[in-house]
Amino acid sequence: MSLSIADVEHVAALARLGLGREEKERLREQLSSILGHIELLDEIDTAAIPPTAQVIELANVLRPDEVCPSLPRAAVLANAPRQVDGFFAVRAVLGGPGADTDPS
Repeated sequence: MSLSIADVEHVAALARLGLGREEKERLREQLSSILGHIELLDEIDTAAIPPTAQVIELANVLRPDEVCPSLPRAAVLANAPRQVDGFFAVRAVLGGPGADTDPS
């Protein structure tokens, strides 16, 4: 399968890529080669192969929840750069009230 420069320009526009003339030609060749390989894969008879979402069997590895002693709060917060009322203090990640202020 051979793509045209117009096809490459269309894909580049969808991806919001600005490409030069040489880049368009190089990508046209590379994308055409990729589609050629996919055409070869389409020729393989897969009628007897059941559809699968995973090629190897998966199993969850679970362990029982066990209550264990943990570090004292003071030891955990000893190296925290900022803390407020016994909790880690961090800047807001997604904005909102106090996003631009330092919690210290």
